[in-house]
Formats: sequence, C-alpha cells, structure tokens
Amino acid sequence: MNRVAVEKRVLSENDRIAAGIRERLGGAGTLSLNFIGSPGAGKTALLEKTLERLSTEAAVAVLTGDIQTDSDARRLMRYGHPVKQITTAGACHLDARMVERHLEGWAAHLDLLLIENVGNLVCPTSYDLGEDAKIVVLSVTEGEEKPLKYPGIFRKAELMILNKIDLLPYVPFNRDVARENARRIHPEIQIIEASSTTGAGLDEWMGWLAARVCSKRVTAETKAEYASC
Repeated sequence: MNRVAVEKRVLSENDRIAAGIRERLGGAGTLSLNFIGSPGAGKTALLEKTLERLSTEAAVAVLTGDIQTDSDARRLMRYGHPVKQITTAGACHLDARMVERHLEGWAAHLDLLLIENVGNLVCPTSYDLGEDAKIVVLSVTEGEEKPLKYPGIFRKAELMILNKIDLLPYVPFNRDVARENARRIHPEIQIIEASSTTGAGLDEWMGWLAARVCSKRVTAETKAEYASC
C-alpha cells in the first residue's frame, strides 16, 4: 500500500470520529473552536485573556495540545475552568481520536469548548477535530507573507486573529499587506487585530465569541444564559 493510500485511510478514519464529535457537541449546543498557529503566535496568552473575561459560572472547557509538557494547561487552569492537556509525544497535531478520548464527562453540559492545537501551521490543517470553526492566530512577528506560504489553514479558517499588534512599532510588518494576503486566499475570512498585552481588540474578539456561542445555543434545545443572547 502506498503512502497516499495510507494517508487517505488515516484521514478517513479521523473524519469519521470527528463527525461523531460534531454530532455529540451539536446536540448539546456546545460551540467548539480549534485554534491553530505557529509556536509563539500567542495562542495560550489569548486563551488566558479569554478565560479571564468569561464568568467562572460559564460552562467552558479547554483542551490544549503540546508535543511535551503540561505548562500551557497549568497556565490556563488558573482561571477556574476545566482544562485538560493532550500530550502528543511527537505528533505535530491533534487528531479527532485524541479529542474524543479527552472529552469524557464534558460534552453533555458545555457551552464552549476551546481547543488549542499544537504549534504548527501545516499538520493541524488537515485534521478535523469536530470543531465548528478553525481560528488561525498570526503574530506580527511572523511576517505578512504567511497566508501565502501556508494557504491551507487560511483557506479553512473562519477567523484570523492578527496578534501582538502592540509590537507593530518595533517589527517590519505591514498589517495591510497581511490582511490583503489573507483575503487573497480566503476572501470571506474575518479578521480581528488584538494584543493580549495591551488588551487591544479583545472586546471585539469577546463580542465575536459571544455571538457565536449564542447562535450555537439557539439551534439547540436550550439557550445558554449569556448576556448578549
């Protein structure tokens, strides 16, 4: 059996499991988001600020993936929401089976599931985790050409968070070119500029998130008690 056939079999099985996750979460009215970005793009810091702004009464949980260590999980646990670390032991991405294994006891009562993928712009793109949307996090320290170099994730992402904009005065980065490049790949991609350091853009991000949570819950049997619903 050649490599292409093996890859197709692996992805087919992953998609089967992901479909089951999506059905399970959808039935519970749980919004699931898959955050993808390079190492150092600021995914964990963004999730910290997100959890900090959410009520501890909100039914929110986090899965965070890394090749080794549980340092990100320990950072995120401080905000009073359940967090599980997925250690891939070498794999450069999360897959649906990993997510399925770690969802036990959560899906029946969650409003929001945040999945922080392994730091990588390539491998995680091919693996459906049963999420409602992929979110790509692009730091201004990475270069505005990233959407053109890694078109797969920008084509599949519903939202791009242009992160660490507080560093714009200190790095050779053209935000207009970055936005143009992202929309060359995906004309409908939504873009939010943000900084976890200064708080810039976080109100817009939380508004986007609240609207998506409410929209998801409206389609389920019960409606979440979010102020914006």
